[in-house]
Amino acid sequence: MKKHIAIAIDGPAAAGKSTIAKLIAKKLGFTYIDTGAMYRAFTWAVLENNLNPENLEEACSLIGKIEILLTKDSQVFVNQVDVTRLIREPRVSGNVSYIASYKPIRLALVEQQRALAKNHSVVMDGRDIGTYVLPNAQVKIFQVASVDTRALRRYKENIEKGINVPLEEIKQELEKRDYIDSHRDFAPLRQAEDAILLDTSLMTIEEVVEEVLRIVNERVGL
Repeated sequence: MKKHIAIAIDGPAAAGKSTIAKLIAKKLGFTYIDTGAMYRAFTWAVLENNLNPENLEEACSLIGKIEILLTKDSQVFVNQVDVTRLIREPRVSGNVSYIASYKPIRLALVEQQRALAKNHSVVMDGRDIGTYVLPNAQVKIFQVASVDTRALRRYKENIEKGINVPLEEIKQELEKRDYIDSHRDFAPLRQAEDAILLDTSLMTIEEVVEEVLRIVNERVGL
């Protein structure tokens, strides 16, 4: 029986985790699972239903009422509605950390994430993959970058998508998300003891991919 391999990439918002995870999965022929997109999709649903994302009870009322689907070509659906672009809007970005901090929602989505990893070799990125979702992952990366670098990256991504948010506003939003993510009671953002710290502030995408592939080869011999 073929042994499935799990690669966990954790780190703060806009550290480039999804970009790197997608490229690594493609090069290795693994399944890419964007856990952040799942929390964004849930956040979108909360807002779309005129519920308060800062209210635990209101947000959690959607558990069991929405189906989130991730496709192989990175599309995201909520109850068969394509929300791929909608979940990147500022209103979602500004509220997703509240949704991701609620234990009942995390438990519901983590169950789905673990099921996917059980049946495939995966590259999964998020905030708590190596510490909570997949604590037995063979490869764990904690990917970071300075807040200024991350804000500029997100700003450029937004411009390419036609989303115009001031750079300083993005920086403040990231600092707020960093605080919420690292201070939540359940499964906070933190580096796993056996994760390798990778600061990408001064690295190109190609250099990061090369380094992650080197680490993967070192750990599991791919």
